[in-house]
Amino acid sequence: MIDVIAAIARWFQLAANLTLLGSCIFLAIADTGKRAYLDQWIEKLERLFPWLAISIPIGLIVILTATITQATGNPDNLWQQNTWLGFINDTRVGQIWVWRISSAILLLFIVIYLRKTPRARWRYLLGAVIAALPLVAGSLTSHSATEDLSLSTITPFALHLILAGVWFGALPAFLLLVYENKKSDKNKRAYISEYETLKRFSAIALPAMSLIIFTGFVVTDRMFAGYYAASVATSYGWLLSIKILILGVILLIAARVRAHWMPLLANNMSAGDADAGRAGIRKWVRIEFILALLLLLLATIIANTTPVKYAAIENWPYPFRFSIIATWNQPNVAIKVWTGVLILILAAGVFLFGRLRNWELKRLISIPAILLVLGLAVALPPLTIQAYPETYRRPPVPFDVISIANGANLYAQHCVECHGSQGMGNGIKSRTLSTKLPDLLTEPHTAEHTPGDFYHWISYGMVNTDMPGYAKQLSEEDRWDLVNYVHALSRGYQARILAPEIIPSKAYVKPPLFSYADNNGVSGTLQDFRGNKSILLVIFTWPQSQARMEQLKQAYHRLNEQDIAVLAVPANELSTDELAHVAAELPFPVVTQSAAEITTSYALSRRTLTHPDIIGRGKIPDHMEFLIDRNGYMRARWIPAVDQSGWSDIAKLSQQIGLLNREKMVIPYPEDYIR
Repeated sequence: MIDVIAAIARWFQLAANLTLLGSCIFLAIADTGKRAYLDQWIEKLERLFPWLAISIPIGLIVILTATITQATGNPDNLWQQNTWLGFINDTRVGQIWVWRISSAILLLFIVIYLRKTPRARWRYLLGAVIAALPLVAGSLTSHSATEDLSLSTITPFALHLILAGVWFGALPAFLLLVYENKKSDKNKRAYISEYETLKRFSAIALPAMSLIIFTGFVVTDRMFAGYYAASVATSYGWLLSIKILILGVILLIAARVRAHWMPLLANNMSAGDADAGRAGIRKWVRIEFILALLLLLLATIIANTTPVKYAAIENWPYPFRFSIIATWNQPNVAIKVWTGVLILILAAGVFLFGRLRNWELKRLISIPAILLVLGLAVALPPLTIQAYPETYRRPPVPFDVISIANGANLYAQHCVECHGSQGMGNGIKSRTLSTKLPDLLTEPHTAEHTPGDFYHWISYGMVNTDMPGYAKQLSEEDRWDLVNYVHALSRGYQARILAPEIIPSKAYVKPPLFSYADNNGVSGTLQDFRGNKSILLVIFTWPQSQARMEQLKQAYHRLNEQDIAVLAVPANELSTDELAHVAAELPFPVVTQSAAEITTSYALSRRTLTHPDIIGRGKIPDHMEFLIDRNGYMRARWIPAVDQSGWSDIAKLSQQIGLLNREKMVIPYPEDYIR
């Protein structure tokens, strides 16, 4: 019941806020002279302003009350002062709510003040600016602000709300103008003024709606985080799909009003034409307003529905999915898809041609509709591949070195005889199998399929192949570890583009995560350095790397001045005495826990363009160094056995660190889980 009350209050106060904003904009662009036929509808509209303004803080208080009730789980807590003070003072959300309600109260006072001032364009513009403040404050509690309360995340959502107010909020004023002029004397001057007002608003509404769609796409893209298939598999996706469908109908209505009914109000039209135009506008804008109210209701429900990026798709309900990456290079796929696209373009052309030729409605709709269905039937099927219930299931195990190292051990036990030591499908048993095995290393097989696909195959096998399932032999976590290892193989091979020199402002390679403990008893994770310092990860073998470690020791003060963390990881197992000796000699920490797992996982990124190392079992170098930037991306790599001098010239290493320090790149951190 509380959820229902909160949803109604949210819808009501948002509708009032948008109406107040849009009406002020509409009045600012209207002719507000003292002609009688204009004064009446303006006066009626302005009388609504105080009621709209007072409903906004009331609605917000109801929503806040419901929020605190849900947070505490006990309605009786609402009567305790400490509950309210704790929420307001101790939480960021509570402080934002203070801003929301304060801006709503400010709006109420401004509306009351402006009602007492002479009618002028400036007061409407001021009212619109103040009406936008509660919307901007509300955007700070949106899904967009959940993870990152920054200008780049808040601005698109705030603009989306403000622009929605420009369009939605003006519809009541639009209708009131048309209805009130219906009652006034039919004179040419009234028709011309009415037409000019609606024309000016229409000129603003078109770019506003375009920006609404654009900002909506930006916000939605963040909420989906790439999982667009969830639009037909989650509550959030279905609600959003319905919202987009309603918006499409609204756009069609708006286009019809703009192209057909409004010209009837033009200066050179007769009074009969103007009446017909006004009747058409009243009918269709009324329908548009009702649909807009429904659209707004859906928006408020969506705002309180778990976004796709947080709502896992545990069971994909369809036996197929669309994938351009996996299908485009298949025979005839491109030809079929482009043929379908041409048919769709033809459908649009036929529709436009029919409008120019004034086809009857049945013919105008039916022929393009048949072509539309035909085009989709030709273009879409070639882009489909088989899907499974687990296809879009998100890995519960992070992409870290513990998981990858365990996956490597499991791969050696269960997979290597068929798939080969490096996953190239050339194992001892591969020639005896009935199907050709995919190359998991050098081909884009992992990019063409989801982690959930691999999990399904590892669990239940592959139909019509020799691939068995391991659901009974391996735990769920072990199977996900195998999935992580397969992806680590592919990512490691893609890292061959790395060299001792970074590519400025280009970050592609996402390294495995790790946690560690060092010789000083300090523990941490790779993520601890994000946004703070770049890392020089040194994987060394003792005593083979002794000379290099001594060089890094001598250069440590210089590196430290460049604000870079050096982390040394022994590739071979050191005795207690050896570890104590190495740790005593080095000024930077030596990893004592998770060293073997880090070495195993990062060794997958040992390949270079000149030394691909894809024959046989491959060889792990004795010494490897990786430069990871403060955003968490692997940017450069030096392998002495392959790259020769490289970072043995400390000046060259220092130069690369300097380039990283000067970068101003703002990009998302790598995901903790494979996608």
